[in-house]
Amino acid sequence: MIELVHLEKRYENSAPLVDVNAVINDGDVISIIGPSGTGKSTLIRCINMLERPTGGRIILDGVDICAPGYDVTKARRKMGMVFQSFNLFGHLNVIENIMQAQIDILKRPKSEAYATGMKLLRRVGLTSRETNYPDELSGGQKQRVAIARTLAMDPEVILFDEPTSALDPTMVGEVQSVIRDLANTEKTMLIVTHEMNFARAICNRVFYMDQGGIYEDGTPDQVFDNPQRDRTRRFVRRLKVLEFTIDGPDFDLAGAETEIGGYCSQNDISSRAKYRIDLTFEELTYHILQPVIERVPVQITIEYTEEEENTEITASFGGEKFDPAENGDDFSYIVLQSTVKSLSHHYDPKAEQTNTIRVLI
Repeated sequence: MIELVHLEKRYENSAPLVDVNAVINDGDVISIIGPSGTGKSTLIRCINMLERPTGGRIILDGVDICAPGYDVTKARRKMGMVFQSFNLFGHLNVIENIMQAQIDILKRPKSEAYATGMKLLRRVGLTSRETNYPDELSGGQKQRVAIARTLAMDPEVILFDEPTSALDPTMVGEVQSVIRDLANTEKTMLIVTHEMNFARAICNRVFYMDQGGIYEDGTPDQVFDNPQRDRTRRFVRRLKVLEFTIDGPDFDLAGAETEIGGYCSQNDISSRAKYRIDLTFEELTYHILQPVIERVPVQITIEYTEEEENTEITASFGGEKFDPAENGDDFSYIVLQSTVKSLSHHYDPKAEQTNTIRVLI
């Protein structure tokens, strides 16, 4: 068991952790979520003592590992860390990367370290890669090797720091699959992640971090479906609905498309569905609504419904009636109509946003 008591970490110009309190039970699988800069990675780095806290206590199996004179290597032998940047040794091949710490720290014979390494490579699906060097592997393969290297040390606790954030989207699934498998082994796991569907599926608890601490701690159903506190509700709302305003022809449309990519990643939207969302957004904003964007701001709302696997894109704006079937670019309208499930326009001259276009993908 790990207990965090008034834990804090302060730097000269910032304080990511102000007052963190939590009890982490043996076998807990905890996803740590929250906005950027709220101390998620700092928290797990402090737990592993890669960052030394500036206040408070970390009690591991009844021992305060922050106490003066405590040998932190004892704690690190119980905890494994998987980094977003892999941290493999480039001059060692795959099996050597997995063997090295076993030999140096656990004092295992080379034959035992090799056998353990090969067993773990089979577990992560990389049996045929033992003699390859890191620069010969894909990002997903490197991360799976890093996980195998961590498991080789027989840790009681595994800490994951954004394990898929450095990967190409096509490689995320293979790493998540390995972590899902580990979640069934009764090891204690803390996972910093921005992949919300993954977080929900894999964990029994969620830490939402904000305001220098664990702002809300609950089950996945509670945190994602029925959050108890305001900041959590706002964060979850932003996960489910993406909103932005196109306020003129010079609006950063490329930046908006990057936001859409992040939204699709957070909601585990398939690459095929993402392609259709991108196509719809491009036809709607670059072509059909260009005459409108030159005159008035356009509010764009994108909402994904997981249960039905549908995405609705809504464009709302004021001014005179603008029906894309009548006023927009004919070719773009035909392309859009053939791509989506439904496309409708509503005009209400009494409303603030007189025009509403709804597209169901």
